[in-house]
Amino acid sequence: MAAEEHIVKILAAEFVTHNVRRFTLEKPAGYKFEPGQATEISINKPEWKNERRPFTFTSLNEWDHLEFTIKIYTDHNGVTNELGKLQPGDELLLHDVWGTIHYAGPGTFIAGGAGITPFIAILRQLHKTGKLDNNKLIFSNRTEKDIILKDEFTTMLGDRFINTLTQQSTPQYDNRKIDAAYLKEKVGDFNQYFYICGPDPMVEELEATLLQLGTPKEKVIREQF
Repeated sequence: MAAEEHIVKILAAEFVTHNVRRFTLEKPAGYKFEPGQATEISINKPEWKNERRPFTFTSLNEWDHLEFTIKIYTDHNGVTNELGKLQPGDELLLHDVWGTIHYAGPGTFIAGGAGITPFIAILRQLHKTGKLDNNKLIFSNRTEKDIILKDEFTTMLGDRFINTLTQQSTPQYDNRKIDAAYLKEKVGDFNQYFYICGPDPMVEELEATLLQLGTPKEKVIREQF
């Protein structure tokens, strides 16, 4: 079967933090995905169209548009740096939809930085269907200004939205690494689902820590490629 490719226009683009940009895109007819899934995106310009990168949908499937929430890296001339320059009317190429993280049941979501993006649509869908109550989000960032969608997560989760900052100490948030001691304080029950996403070393370390704390391996859910 031929690989999918869709040309879509950018409808809107705005920064939601100092280095994270939300893109609103046209949605091709019949285009379907599940919360937590991703696609490869490239920029529809001759010099960029073969530079494909994976990004997770942050919209819900029933919306009439697509949304991606993307961290922009300006320290080198890569794809996200170029995405940071695009404007409404510019075009992107979307490719096949594929699975990354799927919701299996109530549990604790643990994200580091831009690793939150696979969880955005999952949490929005659970909130929409009234099934978010038994879920918790622990979000690690360097500083307060790096927290993506802080207001929305606070509205959805209340005190089940736990933030910890690794490079800034504030009265409002923890200043801790997510390790075994921190998890024992914030979670307690380790026979639940844990959804983890973030930098590879963080994910590897957290998975090992959760297994040591007694979480069954099948209940530790991470990105699948």
